[in-house]
Amino acid sequence: MRFLRSANPLTLLLVFAGLYLLYHTLHPDPGLLDRHAEPRPVVPRSDLGADEQNTINVFKAASPSVVFITSIELRRNLFSLNVHEIPKGTGSGFVWDNKGRIVTNYHVISDANRIVVTLADRSNWKAALVGAAPDCDLAVLQIAAPADKLHPIMVGESTNLQVGQKVFAIGNPFGLDQTLTTGVVSALGREISSDTGRTIRNVIQTDAAINPGNSGGPLIDSAGRLIGVNTAIYSPSGIGASVGVGFAVPVHEVNRVVPQLIRHGKLLRPGLGLNLAPPQIQRELDLPGLLILSVEPGSSAAQADLRGTREVRDGLILGDIILAVDKVPVQDWNQLRDEMEKHEAGESVTLTILRGDKQIDVAVMLDAM
Repeated sequence: MRFLRSANPLTLLLVFAGLYLLYHTLHPDPGLLDRHAEPRPVVPRSDLGADEQNTINVFKAASPSVVFITSIELRRNLFSLNVHEIPKGTGSGFVWDNKGRIVTNYHVISDANRIVVTLADRSNWKAALVGAAPDCDLAVLQIAAPADKLHPIMVGESTNLQVGQKVFAIGNPFGLDQTLTTGVVSALGREISSDTGRTIRNVIQTDAAINPGNSGGPLIDSAGRLIGVNTAIYSPSGIGASVGVGFAVPVHEVNRVVPQLIRHGKLLRPGLGLNLAPPQIQRELDLPGLLILSVEPGSSAAQADLRGTREVRDGLILGDIILAVDKVPVQDWNQLRDEMEKHEAGESVTLTILRGDKQIDVAVMLDAM
């Protein structure tokens, strides 16, 4: 009442006008109502198109294989000193076999203290790490789910993919599980960097929407077969949202790496058993190849009499400098590793080296590293 007595008349008029409009906005005019209104008749449609039906069938067949992965971090309360579990991130994965092995990206679980896998039936399972290949951004987890809850994904091929063919991505973007996006193979033979800085080659590029949470999920073809593992997106905005440029590790690489992770817990690489000079030393000395700093005793490099850098009274005698592997020039560690990984441990390669002012070829058997 005190407000009404002290308020300006114009203010009171505006208040009452507002209340009047609000009342009539929330209470429609009775004259506009029709008590005989009925639902609109449904217009029947023809059968789904063949392409639509194929997409539906692909999703129905593949989605039971896709899992939701939650990585959990342990944090200690600074005041109570109690340890709490904090969800750190989410990602996707898929069932590899009926023994409970799950494949995902390494970066999805790399910093987790505990990992929980949620199957398509919404059951949760504690996961243990079987093995990881950080350079390939792949990891294998193990859950104790019974075989009747596991639906291994069909494995396809990626060496004969063609730009333009249809692909599907299934995953859990932004925590929205069992999400399907469609697209095409946009390009082949792309290169991306793993968390370790190692170059992952022959990556598949797709415009199927891949968003945060899709990492580790399957990229599948129109036959419902795995052709890649979604691992990265290109996001010029920096906020991690899809702009139609996503990348997947090809299935031929997955099918090579995963069995090794299951057998050995790591990826066994063919190696030489030597230590190379860092890139900055190579640049400072303006070397034409890779300088050997030291050779491990008993290694294949030692058996081939490769020589490391030695310290003498007047300074250093540089070791052998690797110029090429099987006549393919190499100038950095990535190139050397790429050439060695064309072979298996136990096979031989020919190294072209510079020793002093002489260029010679040396046959070396590759070790398992």
